[in-house]
Amino acid sequence: MRAAVHTSFGPPDVVQVVERPIPPVRRGDVLIKVHATTVTSAECAMRRGEPWWGRVILGLRRPRAHLRTLGLEVSGTVEEVGADVTAFSPGDEVFGFTGFAVGAHADYVRLPATGSLAPKPSSSTFVEAAAAVDGATTALFFLRDKAKLRPDQHVLINGASGSIGTYAVQLAKHLGATVTAVCGPSNVDLVRSLGADHVIDYTTHDFTADVGTYDIVFDTVTKSSFRDARRSLRTGGKYLPTTGLTNNLWALWTLLRGGKRVLVGMSVDKRAALPLISSLLESGELRVVVDRTYPLADIASAHRYVDAGHKRGNVVVTV
Repeated sequence: MRAAVHTSFGPPDVVQVVERPIPPVRRGDVLIKVHATTVTSAECAMRRGEPWWGRVILGLRRPRAHLRTLGLEVSGTVEEVGADVTAFSPGDEVFGFTGFAVGAHADYVRLPATGSLAPKPSSSTFVEAAAAVDGATTALFFLRDKAKLRPDQHVLINGASGSIGTYAVQLAKHLGATVTAVCGPSNVDLVRSLGADHVIDYTTHDFTADVGTYDIVFDTVTKSSFRDARRSLRTGGKYLPTTGLTNNLWALWTLLRGGKRVLVGMSVDKRAALPLISSLLESGELRVVVDRTYPLADIASAHRYVDAGHKRGNVVVTV
């Protein structure tokens, strides 16, 4: 099978499509013939070996062998199931998340049947389904599970035009909140069409100047800091960053001190969230934003585009 492999850390061109054996299927596994996957900013950071402290996991000098084929989101068709698998059958259309195993940037990927895998929404294409996994479930995890967002609250979404942000706007509205979205000038109309009540163009206004305005600040791109954003929070407000070692320290400090909080976490197990995301896609309540698609053979160009930092929604790789 073809697989996009990087054997060293570096720029997009370190990713090369090569031939690799199809993964063998174990008793509890599902082998998926990949139809679509994505390139995200998280995978681009892994390709670069960033952040530096992440190399404890990624590999100190070069990527660890099992992390050389990236790919977190996947949609496709079940090719084969292990002897103990009853939930899936060959021919089933599925979508899911590979998690720390990665590997979806290939013709086939092996996942545990009990992992983050669910039937693909029948109304969605494979491209849409692949792009609806991580961003949507991550937004749901932070807004519903971490922040306990309520209908009477006002939430600000920073990075509202990205892969997490586009879903965060829609899910916050689904949960009944008032939404202020922050994005660049070229994405104002897009974000407004997703349901945002108010849109801030970050080139003309700094949301951290809105003193005591928001119950929740969800920074999907970690471009702000709690030190600045806390001014814009109401009493008891919550700041939700998706990444950053410093934010883990802030989370501990605010937990001990009380008052305005920094809440951190990682959405890895998506088994409970995928059926809800699927139902919202089926009902048309959730829209998938796909910026560009690339064939697997040109996956380095997808990395290059994501690295530029201006994507709208999701970048999909068709396999």
